[in-house]
Amino acid sequence: MQAVLEIDKLTTRVSGYTILDEVDLRIHANELRVLLGPNGAGKTTLIDMITGRYKPTSGKIRFRGHDITGLPPDRIFRQGISRKFQVPNLYETLSVFDNVMVSLKGERRVFSNLLRRTSPEDSDRIWQVLEWIHLVDKANEAADTLSHGERQWLEMGMLLASGPQLLLFDEPTTGMTEEGKFQTAEMIEKMAQDHAVLLVEHDMHVVRQIARTVTVMHQGQILAEGPLSEIVANETVQQVYLGKGGNGAS
Repeated sequence: MQAVLEIDKLTTRVSGYTILDEVDLRIHANELRVLLGPNGAGKTTLIDMITGRYKPTSGKIRFRGHDITGLPPDRIFRQGISRKFQVPNLYETLSVFDNVMVSLKGERRVFSNLLRRTSPEDSDRIWQVLEWIHLVDKANEAADTLSHGERQWLEMGMLLASGPQLLLFDEPTTGMTEEGKFQTAEMIEKMAQDHAVLLVEHDMHVVRQIARTVTVMHQGQILAEGPLSEIVANETVQQVYLGKGGNGAS
């Protein structure tokens, strides 16, 4: 099966310091991949490289067979890669409905999208997204009135509305209640039915809920990769990240 995302020997050096060291990674269509690793392991830097925020020193990134290494972020976004940062990026004064509407099909022209007539198909899609992220009842409320967890969900919905093939989530459950984390994990699982998903997550309760294949990074390299059961039994992983006995972080 052709991988949606192919990363080959990706290396990043800054001021003589190696942040990523010949990283290889493959993610396939409709795959949910969890990326683990201690702080400073290179997880966010890897996402930065995939999305074009920074350029790698060497190596290749291919998306759907096309070389996207070092392309500008907007071009990478238009090709079908959407990223969620830890802090939500919303249109604060717009309604929840309108936030999703301006994100449809990846068109980042806010005012023109607000002024255009919403087709029945667009409207159906918006309500479908709002149902997925549990915000139907708050469709007409301004984004700045939402709780922390709801704001995270709204941005996830905005990414979904943009029509990506690959979703990148960087610690989306940070600061949520346990119930909010559980619901967020369920949302991500559902999104992975139709999208490739790369999830950076520290909370091992969330990881255990949804993890299929896990990749562990350490000091800019891939330390281990495989099913969660194999990862938690890996003695090296236990030593550098999971802790003695593999009980995991919270």
